[in-house]
Amino acid sequence: MNFSFKTVLPLFIVFIILTAVILTAKIFYTGKDINYTMVMAGNCLFFLVSLLVFRMQYLAMYNSNPNVFIRSVMGGMLIKVFACVIAIVGYYFISGPAFNKPAVYAAMVIYVVYLVVEVRTIMKLNKSKNA
Repeated sequence: MNFSFKTVLPLFIVFIILTAVILTAKIFYTGKDINYTMVMAGNCLFFLVSLLVFRMQYLAMYNSNPNVFIRSVMGGMLIKVFACVIAIVGYYFISGPAFNKPAVYAAMVIYVVYLVVEVRTIMKLNKSKNA
């Protein structure tokens, strides 16, 4: 049950790649109506939430009671949904008429990318241990 940097390396790689893509898009697509600051904030939010949920699921995977892992997966989904809803509602009220829908849609795509990487990594770790 060694939670190390190597375990979360896929999430860090995705964060670095998405950050580079966002910064490149900000430079080359300046004429588009996308608020890249909000897309970057979404990237950071989903990275931090994914780290939290990943650690929760990783620790639950080594519990002798299999129900703990199921509860951690469901709790992780609940945490992610509430984080998304709170972030979008907060952004809506803070920005007012400057609310940028394309930035929210781009952040939702980023959410899916983190979800896929997180699930693939947990499934790979679950296969490697004698589950």
